[in-house]
Amino acid sequence: MTAEIYDRDTANTAAAPSGAAAGAVVGARRRHPLAALAGTKGLIVPALLLAGWAALSWTGVFAANLVPSPEAVLAEISALWASGDLTSHIGVTLTRVLFGFLAGTAAATLLGALTGYSRTARELLDPTLQALKAVPSLAWVPLFILWFGIFEASKVTLIAVGVFFPIYLNLVEGIQGVDRKLVEVAKLNRFSRLDLVRRVLLPATLPSYVVGLRAGLALGWMFVIAAELMGASEGLGYLMVDGQMTGRPAVIVASLILFAIAGKLTDAILAASARPFLAWQDGFGDMKGATNARNR
Repeated sequence: MTAEIYDRDTANTAAAPSGAAAGAVVGARRRHPLAALAGTKGLIVPALLLAGWAALSWTGVFAANLVPSPEAVLAEISALWASGDLTSHIGVTLTRVLFGFLAGTAAATLLGALTGYSRTARELLDPTLQALKAVPSLAWVPLFILWFGIFEASKVTLIAVGVFFPIYLNLVEGIQGVDRKLVEVAKLNRFSRLDLVRRVLLPATLPSYVVGLRAGLALGWMFVIAAELMGASEGLGYLMVDGQMTGRPAVIVASLILFAIAGKLTDAILAASARPFLAWQDGFGDMKGATNARNR
């Protein structure tokens, strides 16, 4: 029902412009999220930071043994790429994040939907889960090593814990924040529970759920560093530790940059994947693009 209401509103709004202007409005609203990654404005700040970093390195403000120059970092990345080690480390880390993200998402979706929909489940489960949320990530490491050893299971489980809580919290809040009037109208129309979930709760909750997914993915990348401290012999986190132990700051900085790039790319892919399911939205973020399209 929520999606149907928004579909009608969007159709009425888009019907106002005619011809090419209407097509431009729709095109502006359906702009691919990955396009923002290649936008020139998004590259301004990284370019300024890179220029400042290079200038401070060349003038000797940054000591080479503490903050390596961009050339040194690029040379280190090139050497790792030429040896094949870089591809291996990135692939291992991506695999760990992927499996941890899937496991955390599955658990958070199940428990979040249950506690959001059922008052009894919420009263029973939510206080315990809220308490566990306050446990620092590194506090889980000794326990997971004891239970699962230092192999992949402990690493994936730790990442799943990090992914779990943002998704769970956003899903519960999304369900609880559904407009009560929509639920009452659905009941007046004698919707079954399945229809209530499918036509009201699901579309109304989806925006909050997507935000939780993106926040959970970001925490998954943060937790993978802690996971790769648990006796790992491959991965970007291991590469950072190896750079620290061998006194190679260029390796550490290169790993940080690769973490940032990989995190941004996976977030953009997730946002792009969710975009078709949120096409009915007509929010503040679409106003500027639609206005510019109408002016053209």
